[in-house]
Amino acid sequence: MTLGRPTRLDGSDRTDLLLSTLVGVVGVYRRLSGWSGKRRPPVRAVDRDLPLVVESVHAEAEDVVSLRLANGSPLPGWRPGAHLDLVLPSGLVRQYSLCGDPADTGHYRVAVRKIGAASSEVHALEPGTRVTVRGPRTAFPFVGEGPFLFIAGGIGITPILPMVRAAAARGADWRLVYTGRSRESMPFLDELPDDERVRIRPDTEYGVPASGAELLEDLPEGAAVYCCGPVPMITGVRVDLALTSAKAVHFERFAPPPIVSGAPFRLTLRRSGQVFDVPGDRSALDVLLAARPGTPYSCRQGFCGTCAVPTADGGSMRICVDRGPAVLDL
Repeated sequence: MTLGRPTRLDGSDRTDLLLSTLVGVVGVYRRLSGWSGKRRPPVRAVDRDLPLVVESVHAEAEDVVSLRLANGSPLPGWRPGAHLDLVLPSGLVRQYSLCGDPADTGHYRVAVRKIGAASSEVHALEPGTRVTVRGPRTAFPFVGEGPFLFIAGGIGITPILPMVRAAAARGADWRLVYTGRSRESMPFLDELPDDERVRIRPDTEYGVPASGAELLEDLPEGAAVYCCGPVPMITGVRVDLALTSAKAVHFERFAPPPIVSGAPFRLTLRRSGQVFDVPGDRSALDVLLAARPGTPYSCRQGFCGTCAVPTADGGSMRICVDRGPAVLDL
């Protein structure tokens, strides 16, 4: 666009000197912007992959092993509640909570219960195996000064264990309730503080799984609750929490959240032409896995992005949690 000679607004044909100066400045700015843009280097993708080696594999409980991971160099720091994305040799990606000591920058430790294909692959890993991790990342941050009530169910002790240690180290008011099927199935019992504030509650000794109200019996006045474990346990705690004086609740699931009042919808795969009807009580990922078992996924809770699939309109759909009719670029 070419700007003509600006004239005064009084109707005369005389040049407006102020506007003329501004037009010149704008022209110079445009030329400099174009020159600067041409010289700007392209944006490079950030490589967040961290290669590590399995140093050791240790049995922690029935069907639970821990991995000690390192690469001989100081590792990125982390805080209680953080997790790693573990990329297995097969290409499967899963999230596992860090359960070691945040002050130990030479190693990471994760613990995995054997419940599926990815966890079975973890259990088969041997010392010396090379793996890749991404992170650490925190979706379950430990914050505040206390008091705290920690509630862990089974393998849910993994993010809770560093939190308990941190609370004890800072002298905070805290309690821990740790439940599971049996003592033999509950990892890290021998690493818990020898303290009367720790209550171990295996089902084999108490008869039935604990209700939310029972798990909350030791709640200090105005405490923040940190809860990790199976979905039924978390649901019970959240329902009964309304009857307590808790000031906050933080939780992390090791399973996808239940679908409540979901509406059915239809998916179309653009390249294959396949059409799938997704029922109201299932996710798009569930339906696609049944037809295409190799469909990539990881957290099943919508935050890792592994299952994000491009859509025909140029967008993206996280098939583990997003709902609604879509045409996927598959």
